[in-house]
Amino acid sequence: MKHASVGLHLLLLIFHPVTSADLQEVDKVPVEVITDSSPCSTTCGLGIKTQTLCFLRDGETAMEENVGREHETKVSEQCRIRKVKCLESWQCGLRTMTVTSGQRVEIDCLGEVMQAMGRFSWRVSWRHARGIISSDDSLFARWEAPELGRVILDPVREEDAGTYRCEVQDATFHRVKRVYWGIRVLPVGILNLDYESSLAQWDLAGKQQNQTVSGDRTFLPYIMVVSLTFAGGCVGLLGLYRRAKRRKREES
Repeated sequence: MKHASVGLHLLLLIFHPVTSADLQEVDKVPVEVITDSSPCSTTCGLGIKTQTLCFLRDGETAMEENVGREHETKVSEQCRIRKVKCLESWQCGLRTMTVTSGQRVEIDCLGEVMQAMGRFSWRVSWRHARGIISSDDSLFARWEAPELGRVILDPVREEDAGTYRCEVQDATFHRVKRVYWGIRVLPVGILNLDYESSLAQWDLAGKQQNQTVSGDRTFLPYIMVVSLTFAGGCVGLLGLYRRAKRRKREES
């Protein structure tokens, strides 16, 4: 009831001129301020943060304008800690995974915080883009998840590959989370394919091949000079041989 009376007094003071009598009355009412707050437990979706609240020693200070820094430390040692919900961003982006056919795949949409608040506090909807990894919403079709807050593929099949989109709304239909999971499913016996690593190896092989071709092109003129020199020498020797043979015939 004390906290409710504080809110009522502050609301009345907003719409009515503040008098010295009002300030004296507020001075008698305990006023809490947040002295410390932790970061949100998640960077996307609904999370929890911890706040420390302490009572002001001088309630009148809370009603004054342009409170100086010297008043910031005027809090009592009577404090309490509370946990409150927080939301940094509802967009969680695209996450990918590569698995082998036959494995167990589980996608958790709600997370620990939202599961602790109860399944009936949220509206969860799923969509699926079959066979492609994308966050283009025009490619998704509605998909029914038997367990609402999560998807379990056990065993996962090759036809299960694609992107799964989960969207969560609270009881007032406000969006609190949207996340995409891109799943690649490989046949049994094929090693895990890392696209970025494969692309880097492909580029490296291409560069080495270009260097080899470039080296061959640099060495080509020398080969041509040697070949022409050898051919010229052969032609010269053949000419000398014919002359010597002709002279021998004439002498005989």
